[in-house]
Amino acid sequence: MSVTAIVVNAIAIIILLVAFAKDRKRAVMSLKIAAISFVRLLPMLFVILIVIGLILGFVTSEQITKFVGEQSGVLGVLMVGVVGSILHIPSLLSFPLAASLLEKGASISAVAAFITTLTMIGTVTLPLEIKELGKEMALSRNGLSFIIAIAIALIMGAIL
Repeated sequence: MSVTAIVVNAIAIIILLVAFAKDRKRAVMSLKIAAISFVRLLPMLFVILIVIGLILGFVTSEQITKFVGEQSGVLGVLMVGVVGSILHIPSLLSFPLAASLLEKGASISAVAAFITTLTMIGTVTLPLEIKELGKEMALSRNGLSFIIAIAIALIMGAIL
């Protein structure tokens, strides 16, 4: 386990102990709410893990390197950005997928594009955004977010 994981878990445990000391009843209630939320998240988590496993099982390292590796350049970053814009994966689940892509040969720029477009662009939620914000504002926000996400990815690739 990494030092960061140990520190984060230690802080969480300390805060939980403080919550129990302050108000045991509310702390137990929040743990129950957290457990229910976790159980509701499990089916989606399993489906996503299965899909990720299938993709990584059928797509070879060479194919990943060819399409989104260092030599793919801006086109590979744009391609992954479009995929990230379309998919609707919670950020928490996208990080392990990003790590797997890096291990299989994807470039840092491509992985950065994937993560940023997943979190910044809401293709799945676009109808709701259009309803609440108006068509022009929703499309402008998503378009600008895509441009910024690609810029972030290219800068990350240049820095790292």
